[in-house]
Amino acid sequence: MEKSYKRMLKYFSKNPSFSSWVHFLGGVGVGFILTYPLAGSHPVRWGVAFITVSILGHLWAATQ
Repeated sequence: MEKSYKRMLKYFSKNPSFSSWVHFLGGVGVGFILTYPLAGSHPVRWGVAFITVSILGHLWAATQ
């Protein structure tokens, strides 16, 4: 776990734009879930989708 964490931090520090996008998508996902009346008919689906993409981005950065 420690190795993956260090690799992820190293990758994010070298690629700040990727880091920004991953964290932006995670924030959008949380925002959809918190503001469900404004998100349309499927806010939890959209929120979980954005959070999943964010988590996949973190996992991808940990493997680099």
